Amino acid sequence: MSDASAFSYDEAFSRNIGWVTQAEQAALRGKRVAIAGMGGVGGVHLLTLVRLGIGAFNIADMDTFDIVNFNRQAGASMSSVGRPKAEVMAAMARDINPELDIRIFGQGVNAGNLDDFLGGVDLYVDGLDFFAFRARRDTFNACHRLGVPAVTAAPLGMGTAVLSFLPGRMSFEEYFRLDGCDDDEMAVRFLLGLSPAMLQRGYLADPSRVDFNAKRGPSTIAACQLCAGVTATESLKILLGRGKVLCAPWGFHFDAYRNRYVKTWRPGGNRNPIQQIGLFIARRQLRAMRRGEFAKTA
Repeated sequence: MSDASAFSYDEAFSRNIGWVTQAEQAALRGKRVAIAGMGGVGGVHLLTLVRLGIGAFNIADMDTFDIVNFNRQAGASMSSVGRPKAEVMAAMARDINPELDIRIFGQGVNAGNLDDFLGGVDLYVDGLDFFAFRARRDTFNACHRLGVPAVTAAPLGMGTAVLSFLPGRMSFEEYFRLDGCDDDEMAVRFLLGLSPAMLQRGYLADPSRVDFNAKRGPSTIAACQLCAGVTATESLKILLGRGKVLCAPWGFHFDAYRNRYVKTWRPGGNRNPIQQIGLFIARRQLRAMRRGEFAKTA
């Protein structure tokens, strides 16, 4: 059993100094970050930001760990199977920094608790499941209303596609335009909006593992780790107010498998004419996928 009294914040995070100043490290200690979702990306986000020296978090998740989470989720292990993700991740975070101030929202995020969840936070980091469209829209809309900057990094194949939404700039809804869409259309608009370059598509080895009906798809720890590293860097820039932050309608996509980096720009978001062409093609591919013909169209 470790002795929390032996912990020293200054010593624990002293190796950050150099890339940040002593004053900036002290500033990070005073920041609060909200993360919804403690699974594939959310859990790694939490631990990465804790090691960056962030001092307070609001975390939300209603799920428990299962064996199918082992390939990518930081808190998934035999000892955590069946246990609440938020509680497991909070314990792991406190094991790194016993002085952390963590508020746990064990029922996840919903329209009724978002003002509380986002109250007093300096940044929101998205860790929700791809298909959690309602919760994601509600959360990003609340961020826009409350003036909370927000970052989402999608784990795609073996890479990450990143979008940031800053106060006073283009909102999540203005970019993705999900209002009035059914689940299929939201999935298409969200995926293509996140990843206009679609770098990951060329090396999908088994298209049959993408199942929109079951809301399930393949995933890799490589992508989750890349998401966390990039998001931590964007978070640092936002929280410290230094370094250029690309915000919507700008984004970027790095794919480690293809060794490619693309900076994306979609003025008007999903209303952009180029994006409209991509959406038309994506809808056809989704219909083919539903018919089991994806391999013929890929």
